[in-house]
Amino acid sequence: MTVQQHITHQTIVVAGATGHLGTLIIKELLSRHAHVKALVRRDTPFSKTAPLEKAGAVIIPVDYQNTVTLTEALRDAQCVVSALSGLRDVIVGAQSDLLIAALNAGVPRFIPSDYCIDYFKLPDGSNRNLDLRREFALMLDNTPIHATSILNGMFTDLLKNQAPLILPNLNRVIYWGNADQPMDFTTMANTAAFTAAAALDSQAPRFLRIAGEVATIRNLQRAASQAYGKEFRLWRLGGLGMLATMIGIIRTIAPARDEVFPPWQGMQYLHNMLSGLPKLEPLDNARYPEIKWTRVREVLG
Repeated sequence: MTVQQHITHQTIVVAGATGHLGTLIIKELLSRHAHVKALVRRDTPFSKTAPLEKAGAVIIPVDYQNTVTLTEALRDAQCVVSALSGLRDVIVGAQSDLLIAALNAGVPRFIPSDYCIDYFKLPDGSNRNLDLRREFALMLDNTPIHATSILNGMFTDLLKNQAPLILPNLNRVIYWGNADQPMDFTTMANTAAFTAAAALDSQAPRFLRIAGEVATIRNLQRAASQAYGKEFRLWRLGGLGMLATMIGIIRTIAPARDEVFPPWQGMQYLHNMLSGLPKLEPLDNARYPEIKWTRVREVLG
């Protein structure tokens, strides 16, 4: 379905405003003529809020546990967009505080901080961070607010220097399992643009699924070869069982329980994607036709 949007002056609240994704969402909302309230924690330095204020957002320092003031901050908004990042205290705790305030303020719509693979297709325990998102989603669906989750697979940006798949120094693309398993990749910029469009779309459904590119490991090999101008080869390190064993070992010797993205967490995410279980379908890329999707090759090169 294609949705044509008109220029509006809706009020949209963005939580997690100073994070990378939150900042991108705010800029996209402002470019669509939305009135943006940017929620920041009270101890956020001016250096982080000043660029948002200069761009046109209204900066509102908040204490998420103060329901009264948080409710007032959300008053008259048409949608709350969460780009909060963290562990249980944030994804379940702070987002619950935000949800209660949104309900108290009469906000009709809520976009939770998902931006990931389809966690509802995964078994409990297969991904710590996504288990937290599922827990909050179940709470969200027990309220009358109209929710929309944006599911985008993996951020394509991570393929350059962060996700341990493409190794330019070795001219290798490493993987476990099946090199022909389709996976979903979307840039943070595309995700932000789509989220902003969805925030202004009163008819947006419960889930919107997007992929800047659906790519297999072999596709990543070709994209890397083109981007770096040299031939990359595939390096299969074993099956998914071996990857699961590695995750267990690393989680035991270096648990880093207080870190949002310890090494084993990224490996869990990769295991999920390579399994094919959380593949996004059908895709809703065409819903907002003004968005031009960025491919893996462009990000790498």
